[in-house]
Amino acid sequence: MITIIVAIAENGAIGYKGDLIYHLSADLKRFKQLTTGNTVIMGRKTFQSLPKGALPNRRNIVLTRQKDLSFPGAEVYSSLDEALTHCTRDEKTYIIGGAQIYILALQLADELEITLVHDTPVQADTFFPEFGSDESWHLVNREDHDADDRNPFPYSFLTFRRN
Repeated sequence: MITIIVAIAENGAIGYKGDLIYHLSADLKRFKQLTTGNTVIMGRKTFQSLPKGALPNRRNIVLTRQKDLSFPGAEVYSSLDEALTHCTRDEKTYIIGGAQIYILALQLADELEITLVHDTPVQADTFFPEFGSDESWHLVNREDHDADDRNPFPYSFLTFRRN
């Protein structure tokens, strides 16, 4: 099972200058809850942006085309296809970014776990790829939440599965 997990703005924005646009407490808790005990696959820049390195209690896989790179607590592969050959069929695998990895994974994913932030950022330079226009995805769960003291914008947790 391959699942893409991402927080996106209403205009599809996911990042600016190499960082996430949104840091909602509820989104970070949900990310941890879903990915703990599972495999996470990410690009090199995403891994290097993690404040404490490899995510604990998860199998961390980093994709990079740079030869001879290694990262503490992570396996390194040169492509998404290569990384997936090292994952078992019963392994729950989450694609956690960045944008180029999302583009590659979207055609392979079984599920999308999206936090839709009901906002449009003033500045963004990285966007999640278009999906669903071919009706290959259907919404199976939606939870709407209001803004609060720990989450400055209203947001929705959306789960899509491939038809």
